[in-house]
Amino acid sequence: MRRRVPGGRMVGILVMLVFGWVGLVAAQVTLNVVTAGDTNMHDLQRNVFAPEFEKRNPGVKINAVGSGPGDPGSRVIANKLKSQKDAGVAKWDVDVAIVHQIVMPDLIQQDLVAKYAPEISTWKLMTAADGRNALGFNVEGYVMPMFHSQVALAYNPDMVQSPPNTFEELVAWIKGNPKKFGYNGVKGGMSGVAFTTGWAYWKTGLYEKYAKGPYDKSTQAGWPAAIKELKSLPVTLTTGNNDTLDRLNRGEIAMGPVWVDMLIDLKNQGRMDPKIRMKLISPGFPGQPMYLVVPKQAANYQAAKKYVEFITSPEIQAKVIVERNGWYPGIDGKHVLPHVSAKAKSMLFQDVPPDELAKYGLSFPLSQHFKDLLTAYEEN
Repeated sequence: MRRRVPGGRMVGILVMLVFGWVGLVAAQVTLNVVTAGDTNMHDLQRNVFAPEFEKRNPGVKINAVGSGPGDPGSRVIANKLKSQKDAGVAKWDVDVAIVHQIVMPDLIQQDLVAKYAPEISTWKLMTAADGRNALGFNVEGYVMPMFHSQVALAYNPDMVQSPPNTFEELVAWIKGNPKKFGYNGVKGGMSGVAFTTGWAYWKTGLYEKYAKGPYDKSTQAGWPAAIKELKSLPVTLTTGNNDTLDRLNRGEIAMGPVWVDMLIDLKNQGRMDPKIRMKLISPGFPGQPMYLVVPKQAANYQAAKKYVEFITSPEIQAKVIVERNGWYPGIDGKHVLPHVSAKAKSMLFQDVPPDELAKYGLSFPLSQHFKDLLTAYEEN
């Protein structure tokens, strides 16, 4: 015979259970989010994503940590996960990581990240090729692109009345306007690397082989002559992407390859001449995503998936990725654009509409071709 519990006492027990559980969760879940990239990437997690996610998910606190800029920042994350795995740690202290393409082979081959993406609702909204392949390596299911960053030519329309449509037209313009085209080589940042890579794609016509493999060093036979031709042009070498933008803003140069998001960010801040425009020329320039990955032994695996789902939702992609940062979305743009303001849509897509981005937005080559190209640039 079961004993009956008085109604008032039952209510009290339920209240204690419900609110006690919530309080316990609130005290328990701290999601460790580690991001590679410059301070802007850390600030994005700490000051934008984290407060909104915490507001929507009472009981979860985001601890955002930056691991440093560039590929080395991603290496730091991979090395940390590897050390925890080697030490036999049961639950790792990184729940979500934001990394560059270059470390994905190591993360997957060393069994450091989970094939989690098909388990979240936004997976079916992701159609980007770089969401399935990174520098020739299959990453399908292991990553969700947080955004796609693209290099394009920025130009001053007062100085360039008819912007080039192709590399051939660009070369003719550079020769007719000495020192008015600026780029930052391959040691001053990735916009210069992307321009040099696009140049190699154009001169050899072997984009498919470089980007999809298999690796074949014999396909690089034309690189020395192509790089010598590039270096013979009367250009202005800048110290980095910011220097290219600054010189463009001051009218010292008329055109140069830059990251689209950095140009838009400066415009949003009122620090760039608003009339500066963009152009993607044939056969195209490479861009790159940043990936959201979940470590294999993440201590808060379910909450980690929810955080990735939040960042890759159409609403957040529209408001944060496109409107705030000027990046192209990580999921298919057709799900994002209905949520984007007319002003942001115009700023991002007026000069580079989605169809041109799909046509001329290329991938960087396989990692070995990529390393070889940087070496060839220095040696020729």
